[in-house]
Amino acid sequence: MINYFDFYAIPQSFNPDAAQLKKKFYELSKEYHPDFYANEDDAKQQEILELSTINNKAYQTLSDPPKRLEYILRLHELVSDGAKPQLPADFLMEMMDINERLMEVDNAADLGSITAEVLAVEGDMSDELNSLTADYEQLDDTAKESRLNDIANIYYRQKYLLRIKESLNTFASRF
Repeated sequence: MINYFDFYAIPQSFNPDAAQLKKKFYELSKEYHPDFYANEDDAKQQEILELSTINNKAYQTLSDPPKRLEYILRLHELVSDGAKPQLPADFLMEMMDINERLMEVDNAADLGSITAEVLAVEGDMSDELNSLTADYEQLDDTAKESRLNDIANIYYRQKYLLRIKESLNTFASRF
């Protein structure tokens, strides 16, 4: 996996400087523009094309907060396809309770109150995530590792909550 932070020569951060990111993207877009290498041999043209593609993917990933968060967790092997995370029992119980109430919902008012509850949980998670990522760059390696585990925990809880929000949308169409 290519490290986009290294590619852009910027420190790994959950909150990189957006202007610096864009500047680096444009700089490398010019440097690796295929038109400048039209007279080069096929190998060089292919290399430039690959660098140009990496630049585009790096910018798409690092400029999008959710993608960037997942990318950093993947870099540290805390997120992988098909991984079954251990979610906190209290969170799972709360989600099970919400799911059960959702299955029994029969009017828009009840659905509204469950929706408000889910949005409050989501808001709390976002606040927690913001506080965990705000000073990440200043931490030492040991503290970063611990912090990344806490961030991964929220990431997986957010993914779980997303499924509940999708169920809410399905139920909302009934009323």
